[in-house]
Amino acid sequence: MFRFIVRRLLETIPVLLIIITATFFMIRFVPGGPFTAEKAVTPEILRNLEAHYGLNEPLYRQYFDYLGSLLHGDLGPSFKYPNRTVNEIIADKLPTSLELGALSLLVALLIGLPLGLFAAIRRNTWIDYLCSSVAMVGICIPTFVMGPLLVLAFAIHFNWFNASGWYSPRDWILPSLVLGFFYSAYIARLTRGGMLDVLNQDYIRTARAKGAGETRVILKHALRGGLLPVVSFLGPATAGILTGSFVIEIIFQIPGLGREFVNSAFNRDYTLVLGTVILYATLIIAFNFVVDVVQVWLNPRLKLE
Repeated sequence: MFRFIVRRLLETIPVLLIIITATFFMIRFVPGGPFTAEKAVTPEILRNLEAHYGLNEPLYRQYFDYLGSLLHGDLGPSFKYPNRTVNEIIADKLPTSLELGALSLLVALLIGLPLGLFAAIRRNTWIDYLCSSVAMVGICIPTFVMGPLLVLAFAIHFNWFNASGWYSPRDWILPSLVLGFFYSAYIARLTRGGMLDVLNQDYIRTARAKGAGETRVILKHALRGGLLPVVSFLGPATAGILTGSFVIEIIFQIPGLGREFVNSAFNRDYTLVLGTVILYATLIIAFNFVVDVVQVWLNPRLKLE
């Protein structure tokens, strides 16, 4: 297990370097710049601004200077917010995005796991068909459609929840439900498929032949193996929840990091785009690493792969 963890950690270094390099040069090759949209900026002022931020240097030198600052944990100043650094913006906005992601993942698990378990236990019954239909609805309706519909119904018509903001529990429910329900559909289908595969194994029939109750068979013998597909999916699902929060934060006007990332792309805020991409890439790699370790713990035979 130790060698497995060390190897996985070493593999992340070139991956992050490739992501940083690709993002750095892609954002620089996009037409326009961080100061081209400013009004009443004379060529002299524009040259002074570029010199202040080092944008007049050759591109390769800017790249290596950025890598040097990154090694010291400095993500640079923001071009859109002159008095703030990228580190300060991330520290201010990231907790809100993490709260949204954690609540959405909780919603996805609380909805998806029971639906998949009930569908597998009651295979080819009306319960199975109902759970599968709910999962299919979650897959077919995208978040940017479901979000406005739920706002129209529960925020405007019934006035049960707030339509925007992130300041009270009334603000949290709709965004978390919209983002989490989409992934709960995949979790439900994976849980159903994994449980059906395990329930047909010989050791499950042996446990039943020994007189074990159905609840004991499900919880003690089948659940651990049946959830392996779900555990494998949680890494990409967490990545999808993080990136999917961009749309949700715009729809519900949530002051999170995803909204700042979208705005920074429009404003050509190079350092803020790079900082958010690096952060999200690191989080996604970390979540996938945790999923790999949990998979090996659930199925020790994966250690050799």
